[in-house]
Amino acid sequence: MLAAYGALLSLVAAIGLVLTMVTGEFAAGVARPGFWLLAGLAVLADARAFIATGRRGRPVLICPSLCFTFAILLCWGLGPAIAVQAIAAGVVAWRMRYPPTRAVLMAAQFAVASTAAFGVLAFGSDDLLRTINASDAARDVVSVVGAAAVWLVTYQLLRALAGLTTRGRTTAQVLRPVPSYELLFIAALLLLAPVLAATAYISIAFVPLIFVPLYAVEHMARLASERDLMARRDPLTNLANRSGLAAAFNRLRPNGSDAAHDAPGLAMLLVDLNRFKYVNDALGHEVGDRLLIAVGQRLRSALTADATAARLGGDEFAVVAPATTEADARGLAEAITDAMSTPVVLDGLQVDITGSIGIALAPTDGEDFATVMRHADVAMYLAKQRGWPIQTYRAEDDHNSPERLALLTDFRHALETGEGKVALHYQPQVDLPSGRVVGFEALLRWEHPTQGPIPPYELLRIAEHTPVMRMITQRVIDEVIAQQARWLAAGVSLRTSLNVSIRDLHGEEIVDQITKRLAEYRVPADLIQVEITESALTADLAQLRATIDRIAAAGVAISLDDFGTGYSSLQHLRRLPLSEIKIDRSFVAGIAHNADDAVIVRSTVDLARALGLRVVAEGVENRYTARLLTEAGCDVAQGYLYAPAMPGDAVIAWLGRHPTPA
Repeated sequence: MLAAYGALLSLVAAIGLVLTMVTGEFAAGVARPGFWLLAGLAVLADARAFIATGRRGRPVLICPSLCFTFAILLCWGLGPAIAVQAIAAGVVAWRMRYPPTRAVLMAAQFAVASTAAFGVLAFGSDDLLRTINASDAARDVVSVVGAAAVWLVTYQLLRALAGLTTRGRTTAQVLRPVPSYELLFIAALLLLAPVLAATAYISIAFVPLIFVPLYAVEHMARLASERDLMARRDPLTNLANRSGLAAAFNRLRPNGSDAAHDAPGLAMLLVDLNRFKYVNDALGHEVGDRLLIAVGQRLRSALTADATAARLGGDEFAVVAPATTEADARGLAEAITDAMSTPVVLDGLQVDITGSIGIALAPTDGEDFATVMRHADVAMYLAKQRGWPIQTYRAEDDHNSPERLALLTDFRHALETGEGKVALHYQPQVDLPSGRVVGFEALLRWEHPTQGPIPPYELLRIAEHTPVMRMITQRVIDEVIAQQARWLAAGVSLRTSLNVSIRDLHGEEIVDQITKRLAEYRVPADLIQVEITESALTADLAQLRATIDRIAAAGVAISLDDFGTGYSSLQHLRRLPLSEIKIDRSFVAGIAHNADDAVIVRSTVDLARALGLRVVAEGVENRYTARLLTEAGCDVAQGYLYAPAMPGDAVIAWLGRHPTPA
């Protein structure tokens, strides 16, 4: 189809050229010495045509000869301009190693655009360079500017039509906006032509001076092209950046329902390097940058020509590639893993490269770039949590659905305004040998205005990695210590545990807040206990240790929650200033009927006793479980056997009315 289009365009251009030759216009033009000078300069200018990298990664070619051929059009008519432009197109094709058909198509496009512009020039004077009066001059300026505009519009339309006739190109791809620097450069060449024509009319000796402004215009266009390219490139690895990745995604799956429906499937792969921070800390950022460059090179080597690799920042990379099935995407991920399996040698050291790869597919996991990227991000973080090299997105693993995000927004609003029913309830903790209440655990409760009570685990799961988690912790600290002060005033002195997240342990604000509130309410520090989850210790313990030590130094006890679920090292139990460990309810619930759970519970109790730690069992629902825990040597229990969590104001009355069962 493109060949037929080129043939038709060439026929139209040839007819225009023949007509100008028949009328004698061509012979009149070529008889002038100025014509030959401009023609020679046009061919010479195209010997170094301006080449930039377009948004699709393909070279964008702009021919400086346009300035000279448009001047010839103004001075000597259409025929000479078409002839010179055809020769210049041949020079460009030879330089760029284009096939002859491409040269013919270029020449034909220029010829038809010039013919359209020549038609507009008919509204000006018969001789543009011999202006009689001011009105003629104004009319000539308007006609020349109009001719340049028509040339530019016609040429862009012809390029778009050529794109539509190219197999595999969609309408959205063809109609994507042309880079601004390209349009400005072409417009500058066209508007320099009248200056060149007037210069040639006065004296051809001044014509070569046009190369100075021509070079300046080309230099500015080149800088704009490079700036446009750098806006889509990562300067360190020379891979695409997020903008370049989005452009690659949109090329493969253009906007619009029809275009997206016809587009092939694609895979988005997010690659996050493991333990990259240790390389930076141990060897320095310069070595870390060299490692990132090596990763970028290996990433490129693992991809086919139709795939795009990008660095999103830090040690996070991404790939967009055509993929019809999940198996295709996994095959690409495995190729990337294989490419990075060989250690990189940096300063004589062999550095192993491993990464976690999350995969999302379009259109299965989303139609637009933002959605597919977010789903790949969810899969990547899940891979890191599970210690797997590759993880494909599953909707059931996504805890960040729009509904959950809306829930988080409502909860934030409730915390900030106090309009929602956000409260703390307190669940008793009972000494197993004596049956005496020894403390409480503060548990968050929220009743949504329309959805009713929201399960705490659901709320904390979506808030864990957001600033809302810090708001929750601040609220809990303030309310627990204030409640302790009220209990002390009523004669009740029992320890209360409150939960904090890993985010809270990365700074010293939590320590300052606890000590400030303890002093403000005059609450002894030993009545407050901070619970940290065991999973937090799988992070960089060195960053958390300082905060944990400061909390303990303030006299506040530290409890390790959910013990047995976080895969932490036993060294943590020895190195951290812990007072107790809490056995996760999943093990407690199975102690009565699962021999493995019973062994885990007894082993945990023995280990804790050897280290001088108190043991608390969560989720005790019946007396039989309580008896087995007592026999195993467990110290404290909490659960519905004793009481559900209750508001703080109800604790004193409950202590008086409900003796604790032994």
